[in-house]
Amino acid sequence: MADKKTKSLSDLAKLTEEAAAPAETPETEAPAEAEATAAPAETAETPEAAEAEAPEAVEAGPAEAPAAEAAAPQAREGREGGRDRDGRREKLEETNKDGVETQGPQIQAILREQQLDKQGRAYATGRRKDAVARVWLKPGSGKIVVNGRDQEVYFARPTLRLIINQVFDVADRKGQYDVVATVSGGGLSGQAGAVRHGISTALTRYEPALRSAVKREGFLTRDPRVVERKKYGKAKARRSFQFSKR
Repeated sequence: MADKKTKSLSDLAKLTEEAAAPAETPETEAPAEAEATAAPAETAETPEAAEAEAPEAVEAGPAEAPAAEAAAPQAREGREGGRDRDGRREKLEETNKDGVETQGPQIQAILREQQLDKQGRAYATGRRKDAVARVWLKPGSGKIVVNGRDQEVYFARPTLRLIINQVFDVADRKGQYDVVATVSGGGLSGQAGAVRHGISTALTRYEPALRSAVKREGFLTRDPRVVERKKYGKAKARRSFQFSKR
């Protein structure tokens, strides 16, 4: 009898728990329904808030518009200024027809004055090693006379004649000037270099516009290389005597 009572009591407890479980679910769903009902209320408030904030945005818009309009011309001016600067830089890099670099359209290269004697010739002195050349230059057919003799006779080696005519090749004046030169001292190589130095200087004095082209090749600079002096205790400048062990 006691076992039957205990089973009936346990069955009643289970039934009461099952009956209580469905009753709790509506309570748990109630907050969800409350949140769902609150959401439409919030959405209903949002249009009013949007309408209230819209005039503020409209009022802020006109205040920012002049600032944007003021910034746009400045940016445009900056771009135009950049173009102007680029154009000015391009103009600075331009060179005139004679190859002289100019610093701008309003600044022209300063040319030296033409230096001629009474016979209309340009005179210059050239030096190389121990040789000294006096050169007279005037427009002509390209004839070059050195110490009263033609260049092909005085400078028989083609390389020496090539050295003399280098200036006319660089300046694009080959066959347009006659040259009379007197040279003394040194050997044929030094004399050819001295004549070239004299022709270069005389040509720039007759046509100052060619100075930049001739100077760019280094023909106006006197070559400072000379024979090194002999030292005592040596056979030459650096050559030692033959060593003898005994």
